[in-house]
Amino acid sequence: MTARFLVLWSPPTDVQAFEAHYAEVHIPLANRLPRLRSYTVSRNVRLVRGETPYYLVGELEWDSLEDQREDFRSDEGRATAQDVEVLSQWSPGVLSMTYETEETHRG
Repeated sequence: MTARFLVLWSPPTDVQAFEAHYAEVHIPLANRLPRLRSYTVSRNVRLVRGETPYYLVGELEWDSLEDQREDFRSDEGRATAQDVEVLSQWSPGVLSMTYETEETHRG
């Protein structure tokens, strides 16, 4: 089982400012989380149905939910969370969620 944190960023009002801050500040902050296993960024989000409400998806992964919780409680975790407020000035519709993977099915 792994723990994941999914962040859905709405289209920014200033793409250049958002992208610069995300790349130069936010990702380096998150990468300081000591237990973080991976950080994946996806652009060009396309929904199968409906309109595409998201600009960018960030997916972070830990070995366990406890590792994730420890990182979120750390100084690095608090700094990363505070930086979301900065990014929210350009992407006010940001959504986030955490979950554990339970099983994988293959056909």
